[in-house]
Amino acid sequence: METRAHHVLIGLFTVIVVGAALLFGLWLAKTSAAKAYHDYEVVFSDAVTGLSTGSPVGYNGIKVGEVVQLKLDPADPRKVLARIRLTGDTPVKQDTHAKLVLTGLTGITNIQLSGGSPDSPPLLGQHGHLPVIVADPSPLTRLLANGEDLMTNINEVVMRANELLSDENVQHIDNTLAHLDQATGTIANQRDEIRQLLQQLALASNHANATLAQTEQLARNANSLISHQGKAALDDMQASMASLQHATASLDHLLSDNRDALDSGMRGIGDIGPAVIELRKTLDSLRSISRKLDDNPASYLLGREKTKEFKP
Repeated sequence: METRAHHVLIGLFTVIVVGAALLFGLWLAKTSAAKAYHDYEVVFSDAVTGLSTGSPVGYNGIKVGEVVQLKLDPADPRKVLARIRLTGDTPVKQDTHAKLVLTGLTGITNIQLSGGSPDSPPLLGQHGHLPVIVADPSPLTRLLANGEDLMTNINEVVMRANELLSDENVQHIDNTLAHLDQATGTIANQRDEIRQLLQQLALASNHANATLAQTEQLARNANSLISHQGKAALDDMQASMASLQHATASLDHLLSDNRDALDSGMRGIGDIGPAVIELRKTLDSLRSISRKLDDNPASYLLGREKTKEFKP
């Protein structure tokens, strides 16, 4: 009986020791795990499409932890709270930023941390809560949220492209290319003529430049002529106009002073008019008599006409 009692006590003591060792090992493991990792809470104001529990968390491209929990903010359902667990040596600072990034073409996303200046203090929780990192707005989130509109726009672009590349338009493009090929061939065959034309154009350009130079010289000469000789001519003209004005004033004064004599002279000329008319008639009669004397003086003096000869 005593031997059995000793064996029972020894077995019970062994079980107690082993259990205590296991409990101590679990406590040490929990303590080391708690020291090796730190939890943070990332607040997203946008949808976190593609993010799930177990998604990796990176810091400047290096994996430093993973997402352990996702839930909606009870106070504001528009926000998403992501609990992340990072290695204990991850230097999370108060100016550390977080954003959602796409890891591939499959739509899987993860959380990327960035920033954190050396002078910034470490990020710590307050009042027993986890440290909070407010995520920056992500263009990727907007892109995924507007994915339906994007696909609609892409489909519309594809339809427009199909309409643009219809059989008729393709035929037009082929004809245009054929005409372009023909035009380039024609130009290639007329290289010499084109070269001569370019030479002639260059020569004409040189002549034009020379003509412009001569025109510019002529303009300078004209400006010089107007500036010197033209000024003298204008001065002479002004002197002539002054003399003419003086003569006109003298004539007006003379007419005003002799107006009575001129009026009597005009009346005398009016009396001479009938005598002049009679003198003109007399001269006409003398001219008629002289013409008759020249034509047939005998007939005019004797008063007989010349007998006409008879011709059988």
